[in-house]
Amino acid sequence: MTADLYPTRGTAEVSVPRQDPVVWGAPGTPGPFSVADLQAYERDGFFGVDALLTDDEVAHYHRELQRLVTDPAVRADERAVLEPRSRDIRSVFEVHRISEVFAELVRDERVAGRARQLLGSDVYVHQSRINVKPGFGASGFYWHSDFETWHAEDGLPHMRTVSVSIALTENHDTNGSLMIMPGSHRTFLGCAGATPKDNYKRSLRMQDAGTPSDAALTAMASSHGVNLFTGRAGSATWFDCNCMHGSGDNITPFPRSNVFIVFNSVENAAVEPFAAPVRRPEFIGARDFTPVR
Repeated sequence: MTADLYPTRGTAEVSVPRQDPVVWGAPGTPGPFSVADLQAYERDGFFGVDALLTDDEVAHYHRELQRLVTDPAVRADERAVLEPRSRDIRSVFEVHRISEVFAELVRDERVAGRARQLLGSDVYVHQSRINVKPGFGASGFYWHSDFETWHAEDGLPHMRTVSVSIALTENHDTNGSLMIMPGSHRTFLGCAGATPKDNYKRSLRMQDAGTPSDAALTAMASSHGVNLFTGRAGSATWFDCNCMHGSGDNITPFPRSNVFIVFNSVENAAVEPFAAPVRRPEFIGARDFTPVR
């Protein structure tokens, strides 16, 4: 049995200090991040890169995103998640397996190299997806810690996981951009309420289980504040798995689309879920721990 350092989904909400490092790599380990970058990431739980991709690369990846979301076979696949109201595609999961174009991006040293540097080991992809947020009503993602879900429902034992959100369209302050509470990664918030069977079928469209209370969110926001991430297409935000984050609806005419990649350390491979009756499907929480090469 693997010890449960982060209890959640019980009868009451609980707050637990982080038991794991933030930056796992040894000091001075070479990589794309500078020492100052790593210090900022450790302090805030995230770090933004203004121009990870060139304009030509953005166009290349955006064309692939458009190809996927307009492909009837993709829409019919269980890896496609639809908007609750419009029935437009909201997300497509496991894109690094169904698209060689996005598989190349995962392997890119600017991407995988940063993950290795932060996590101090080889890494594998725990989850990948494209998020499509067209204008005129695309729904947002409510406040949550990814680790709370990945621990409870996928069985990740430790906070040794990092996400990168790469913008493929302009991120305005009005079109549903990412919001993070800086410093929130240092406290684990265990949510109240049992995990329903096949919870993923509902949570990928509209979250319920695994969401914090209004009181807890008010306290965290009052303590940490909220950062809103805007920037050009091709910018990227790296953030720790335990950051409290979310995004609002997009009611503007301006779409916001991104590719989202989750890297986990090969030394933090998933075990059985800590607070769910069954594992989620592999296209959401990978069980192939092969390192990215």
